Amino acid sequence: MASDNLVQMPTEQPLLLAGLPPTHWHLRIALGVVATLLIGLVVTLPFQTIPLPHVSAFIPVLQIAITINDLITATLLYAQYTVGRQRALLVLASGYVFSGLIVIPYALTFPGGYVATSLLGGGLQTTPWIYWFWHAGLPLAVIAYVLLKDVNRNKGAPQRNLVGWSIGVVIALICGLTLFVTAGASFLPKILTDSVAVNVSLGVSLFFGGSLVLLIVVALALLWTRRNSVLDLFLMVMCFAWLIEIVLGTVLNTSRFTVGWYGSRICSFIAAIVLLIVLLSETTRLYASLAQSILRQRSAREARQIETDAMAASIAHEVSQPLGSVVLNVATATTLLSRETPDLEGALSALEDVERDARRASEVVGAVRSMFRKDRHGSALLDASDVIREVIDILDVELRTQRVSVSTKFHQKLPRLFADRGQLHQVILNLMTNAIEAMTTITDRPRLLRLTSDVAPNADSIIIAVEDSGAGVNQEDVDRIFDPFFTTKSTGTGIGLSVCRSIIEAHGGSLKVSANSPHGMIFHFDLPIAGS
Repeated sequence: MASDNLVQMPTEQPLLLAGLPPTHWHLRIALGVVATLLIGLVVTLPFQTIPLPHVSAFIPVLQIAITINDLITATLLYAQYTVGRQRALLVLASGYVFSGLIVIPYALTFPGGYVATSLLGGGLQTTPWIYWFWHAGLPLAVIAYVLLKDVNRNKGAPQRNLVGWSIGVVIALICGLTLFVTAGASFLPKILTDSVAVNVSLGVSLFFGGSLVLLIVVALALLWTRRNSVLDLFLMVMCFAWLIEIVLGTVLNTSRFTVGWYGSRICSFIAAIVLLIVLLSETTRLYASLAQSILRQRSAREARQIETDAMAASIAHEVSQPLGSVVLNVATATTLLSRETPDLEGALSALEDVERDARRASEVVGAVRSMFRKDRHGSALLDASDVIREVIDILDVELRTQRVSVSTKFHQKLPRLFADRGQLHQVILNLMTNAIEAMTTITDRPRLLRLTSDVAPNADSIIIAVEDSGAGVNQEDVDRIFDPFFTTKSTGTGIGLSVCRSIIEAHGGSLKVSANSPHGMIFHFDLPIAGS
């Protein structure tokens, strides 16, 4: 019996939330938040119109929290823009700046927030209309982000002065809207009939609440049709939270300070904080992965350098002596044979020394080749499927950024091996890395990487296979693919597969390659079961 797990990983290449595809964990979190919001909506609806005490500090505290959250989110999105060079991210970040700053005049004009009436003047309709512009601005930014994210990608360096200009434009826009709403409050349609009651006429409800619902639904629909990243997923969650807020706070609302009104404001805070939490957690995880990768590369590079220097010095020392003797004896034999009376016996003796020294040099080279066959001191009982899972975890970010879908099929009762964990780890890592690189240029079909472990038919060994859907290898190159210093990659050294075969053979197995159907290659190796 075998278990089959499939993880789809489509996306763009940059290591950003705007290009990193969501995992099952992200989907579960998003669905959990949506389910919680729906449960809250269902629980709140029967008590929608029940009045609650007027908590004067509620609006100032809530708006401060939303301002801080949105501005931090905008900062992280601006950082993503400077790395990813996408104008779509610049627009989205500007939308969050707008959302974070416009709540300031909203709180300052809210009756009873800081003073009994308003710190900025205006009339009874000032606050609800600032609320309308606030909740229209970010959905419009999301719509612009979705429309731009696949078509407006800069090729050069990002223009950092655009960040300053975008912030300046947003601040000017907020000041203009605040001035307009404050000065023209008496001319705006009446949303409130007094400081608490809401105008429930059909025309006002359709324009005020319906227009916001329409904007959010359009943003959700566009995100759904063009979703391909973690950022898209949690923008959908944010829009869903805002949709519930509008339903509770405007469409079904008849008065301030009711259960529905307070519930809508809580949804507003959830909408503000959910994307920030994801941005912080994913950025931290990516940086941690990057730091670990750099440390592993540095450690491996230093270890290889030390081993290479020691090996080179040893080989140079061991080979230089017999080669020097070969040169000397050849010169001696040449001299003896070039005399008027050739010394055949002396020349023969010198040539015999040449043969002896040549054999000695050959033994040195043979000793280097046998290094992998001798070192088994790190061997232990292990589960090969666990080693494969470890390598998949290490390459998780690389797989996702290269848009590679990973399929695993492991034998549920796989016998244990007696092998060197580090060497087996290196073999699987090398084969998977080669498979990923082989699929880098593939654009007309899915990039599929399949890893399997099973028991051989004779039950004395296990078989591990790494399959890709890349361009494959020419038939004339298949026979040479394991030769030292032979490579089909422009940046390859040609020693990786040779070393992998040496490691597998040192463990008593064999590494082979065959064509995959319909595309790509299959590298498979067998290893003897412990005690077989």
